[in-house]
Amino acid sequence: MTLMPPDVLADRLESGLLSFPVTHFDDALEFDEARYREHLAWQAGFDVAGLFAAGGTGEVFSLTPAEVDRVVRVAVDEVAGAVPVVAPATGGTASSAAQARAAQEAGASGVLLFPPYLTEAGPRGLVEHITAVCRATDLGVVVYSRANAVLSDAVVAEAADRNPNLIGLKDGVGDIERLTRTYARVGDRLIYIGGLPTAETFALPLLQLGMSTYSSALFNFLPEFALEFYAAVRAQDRAAVYRMLDDFVIPYLDIRDRDRGYAVSIVKAGLTAAGRDGGRVRPPLSDLTADELAELTALVGEVS
Repeated sequence: MTLMPPDVLADRLESGLLSFPVTHFDDALEFDEARYREHLAWQAGFDVAGLFAAGGTGEVFSLTPAEVDRVVRVAVDEVAGAVPVVAPATGGTASSAAQARAAQEAGASGVLLFPPYLTEAGPRGLVEHITAVCRATDLGVVVYSRANAVLSDAVVAEAADRNPNLIGLKDGVGDIERLTRTYARVGDRLIYIGGLPTAETFALPLLQLGMSTYSSALFNFLPEFALEFYAAVRAQDRAAVYRMLDDFVIPYLDIRDRDRGYAVSIVKAGLTAAGRDGGRVRPPLSDLTADELAELTALVGEVS
């Protein structure tokens, strides 16, 4: 399979909305390949710029390394080049580098580097972590700033200088000053992806900071709504954006915020609410209650 050059991947990803599909499980909570393939085929049929397999919404934290590899390979096979597939790199530096190599072998188009597991790290260590993963692959790498790896402008700038295949920064923090400093210092050397939970909430203001795209969990079950919302953001149509926020996104957030981990659980519930059977989440996450699912189903029915 032909390697997608990092600069080509960067251009593709920043050109449109990004999909972070759920990973389907069967009743025994084992990977359900058939339902996952069906979901990917449906997702890839819309105008989406990239598909991030086994990402946060895809419960990468609950998957074994072998399962991650299988999910990525299934995604690459199913979309067959129609959409770039970006694979995860998770855990410590050694395991993240190994997953980056595996992603290239699987035919993925790029890598999303998650924060290292559990331990905190200073700026020098984070630069070395990013560098080790970038040097493990020829693929374009997007680094995710959040949790125990919140990246300063200095870290992002040094990592970008040292690693030509570092193509993007995904932000899961929403610190306006930090983002402003980073864009002022690094500029268009990288692409910038909004990565806060239910990123639509922040999409319009973050557009002003250079974030031309974001990860849309809503795209999993309301792709037409998600694309309409994205178009309104890019057009800076404030009236349309705030109408859709008021009609759906904010009531959706009210359900999402009732328990920890619901930012993922509610997406699978959204698929079920839309008639596509998202199935269950794996522990330590918990599924929405029956009453919450009924409330979500009514909400989805109003906009679908």
